[in-house]
Amino acid sequence: MSNPEKAIRESVAVLSEFFVGEGTLGDTLTRVAALACLSIGPADMAGITMLVEGRVRTAVFTDPESPEIDSAQYDTGEGPCLDAFRHQRVYRIDSTATDHNWPTFSALAARHGIVSTLSLPLIAHHEGVGALNLYARSDRFSAADEDLGAIFATQAAIVLANAQAYWDARHLSEQLGQAMQFRAVIEQAKGVLMATGGRNADEAFQLLVRASQRENRKLRDVATDLVERAQQRRPPDRSLVLD
Repeated sequence: MSNPEKAIRESVAVLSEFFVGEGTLGDTLTRVAALACLSIGPADMAGITMLVEGRVRTAVFTDPESPEIDSAQYDTGEGPCLDAFRHQRVYRIDSTATDHNWPTFSALAARHGIVSTLSLPLIAHHEGVGALNLYARSDRFSAADEDLGAIFATQAAIVLANAQAYWDARHLSEQLGQAMQFRAVIEQAKGVLMATGGRNADEAFQLLVRASQRENRKLRDVATDLVERAQQRRPPDRSLVLD
């Protein structure tokens, strides 16, 4: 087995054992990009193109020059990274000095000292989740690098999709937990108003809503203040009692 093939196999093994809960989504992306630089051909730096807040951007990078180079394709809508993401294909620029497919991108890359680039689609569950972009300063990527990179990208895409799902689920769980907490405090506030003013549940809730609108504060904040006053055995806000 050649050294490049061995490096890819070792990298894929690392990716397959990667536990996405060990860090943030950004940590996961950064580790994948760094591992790609160590494993694939003459790569000196890497970036990962993904949707960020609805816009295609370089989500993470191993060198600050990477997003600077990528800015050319985001500004024009043309570039190998974007095409790898869009068309789920591998694109290689053998020489940025002579490339005519993406002239604006290649010209900027060349000014940054980049000789060759390799853009690999990240595909999970038959859908593109991004593109892994590799940049070389001293040598050119080969067809063999392209093949080995595709193997790496396949496993990397699974890791990224799992990481995305993990953090989406965690965020949803946190939101649901907060919602339950807010619901509980609103119910407690209603109970305070019902006990002190002889109102039913609907009337108490409407008092809270009107106070929220009048004070331009969130309903949960109004309810929290009311409950805290009750716990401290202080009378509820007069504007609520007399509303």
